[in-house]
Amino acid sequence: MFDEPDDAMTLYLWQNANTVVVGRNQNAWRECRAALLEQEGGRLARRTTGGGAVYHDLGNLNFSFACKREAYDLARQTSVILEAVRALGVDAMFSGRNDLVTSDGAKFSGNAFRFTKHSALQHGTLLVNVEMDRLARYLAPSPEKLRSKGVESVRARVKNLSEYGPHITVKSVRDAVANAFFGEYGAYEVRAVEEFDAQKLARLYERNASWEWRMGATPQFDASLETRFAWGALEVQLSVENGRVARAAVYSDAMDEAFIRKLAPALAGARLEGSALAERIQKIGCENLEIAADITAWLSSKTF
Repeated sequence: MFDEPDDAMTLYLWQNANTVVVGRNQNAWRECRAALLEQEGGRLARRTTGGGAVYHDLGNLNFSFACKREAYDLARQTSVILEAVRALGVDAMFSGRNDLVTSDGAKFSGNAFRFTKHSALQHGTLLVNVEMDRLARYLAPSPEKLRSKGVESVRARVKNLSEYGPHITVKSVRDAVANAFFGEYGAYEVRAVEEFDAQKLARLYERNASWEWRMGATPQFDASLETRFAWGALEVQLSVENGRVARAAVYSDAMDEAFIRKLAPALAGARLEGSALAERIQKIGCENLEIAADITAWLSSKTF
């Protein structure tokens, strides 16, 4: 997109199905129910821009403005989106650092930005007819106690544009954005995705789809798990770096203190996933089958 003349502006309209996207410096576990999302067929993604976590489905339309730094003009680019929404009969404005809101204060778009030495990017969401129950269910922190050094999202009241009239659909919004883009930037050329470098896209996909990027790129944070079994109470404190347990501490009033002491070192290095933690306990389970079975079942049920 950036291999264009200095004054060129590229507008890219796109969609994701059932996806939560977290910001570059966010704790994925703190921002969403990642395990629940993936259990229900969704996907978690991490973008290279800052900002908060957002939910995408096919009732949402995403936009990206990509250009050389010389051509970047936030007010001009944002005016394209605002004019498109206003053309559909919804009074809207820019609010705060990165939100687009309606005149009644409801957020329908969040924006994020990235700058390199020579290029610039603005992108955002447009909530048209998003499944709000899924948005609310997934954009909720893990039920476990997490203390994060990452950037947390600011929760705002959100609203679908379709609530302002049945004529507002993803197609009508897409057409309105294209018309507003033409009005602001003049004649444009439409390119198909197939015209871009397929090998480069494949490399980017491999990197962005990896666990190391989506989850492992999470800033350092702590997780705390507590429960009680017939044999005693159990508290597990985890320090997580790059999505893996860097350090663990386990506290319990269980009688088999020797086995309890082996739990913390067994957890070190595991991914912060219930199944991965449980697998570590299974490996030492022969030393106390009852306690190991209880802890394994408990950890397996965790959806961080």
